[in-house]
Amino acid sequence: MRVLVTGVAGFIGYHVAQALLARGLEVVGVDDLNTYYDVRLKRARLARLGGKGFSFHKLDIADHDSVMKLGDGVEVIVHVAAQAGVRYSLEQPFAYAASNLTGHLSILELARHAPGVKHLIYASSSSVYGTGSALPYAESERADKPSSLYAATKRADELMSASYTHLFGLRQTGLRFFTVYGPWGRPDMAYFGFAEAICVGQPVTLYDSGRLKRDFTYIDDIVAGILGVFDNPPDSAAPHRVFNIGNNRAEYVTDLVRLLERALGREAVIETRPKPEADPVETCANVDALHALCGYVPSTRLEEGVPRFVEWYRVWREMRAGL
Repeated sequence: MRVLVTGVAGFIGYHVAQALLARGLEVVGVDDLNTYYDVRLKRARLARLGGKGFSFHKLDIADHDSVMKLGDGVEVIVHVAAQAGVRYSLEQPFAYAASNLTGHLSILELARHAPGVKHLIYASSSSVYGTGSALPYAESERADKPSSLYAATKRADELMSASYTHLFGLRQTGLRFFTVYGPWGRPDMAYFGFAEAICVGQPVTLYDSGRLKRDFTYIDDIVAGILGVFDNPPDSAAPHRVFNIGNNRAEYVTDLVRLLERALGREAVIETRPKPEADPVETCANVDALHALCGYVPSTRLEEGVPRFVEWYRVWREMRAGL
């Protein structure tokens, strides 16, 4: 089987591609290697994927003509390419329109026209719930009051996908990711930035004195959920589905910092600021629907996941210095 993975040099895309290759599947990877964060990290991920069964295309998914050439033999698309980051969307809004809207539309058109595509799995986000939804977030909650442009683009992706299923019968699954962390992670995420700051003695910024809570989800659990969806594609009764994929456990950000301090062997220098308007006070995923589909049960607690990240991070700091 041939699988197209977009955003393959990114955090989630890399891990998904690695898991699919381990199954003996053929993976066609796509990424534009943009400079939103350190390209050395993206290239290092790609280097670990190189080998039998893997091919790579450097291209922007907003380039519709190039995307349309990728469908030969593809049966499943795992579309996790996106312009990420809530606050960055305040600075570079058109990057989100290009990648998250035009790019998603390009992938929908590919799935529509490529004759072999049976299933499109695409990335959404917990941010679609906004800041006022009841906890834990369930897929039945309304998601029509996004608090950031990023959230608005991810909700728009879901709606575009729903329309393509209605019009063309595309079988699709959207996944609302909750605060993914772990080895080979994204430097723009809080846990990674905190580790960097602690190592060099720079301040760690906590909003509302660290009273915010997040559903931190370890990357291995995310991959297990994606593979569960991969193995259980939609049927004609529900050709387009949307699932939460998280840890079903809200943790204080202060607990994250404490675990990083312990694993790194250094105390953090803390400074506090008011919570940004776009940030929810707490996130937590109801994962009952995904469990019913494929038996999804997240198993990695923060106390386990953070030391694993730090173990990788120490090695990455040394690798990065030599690149």
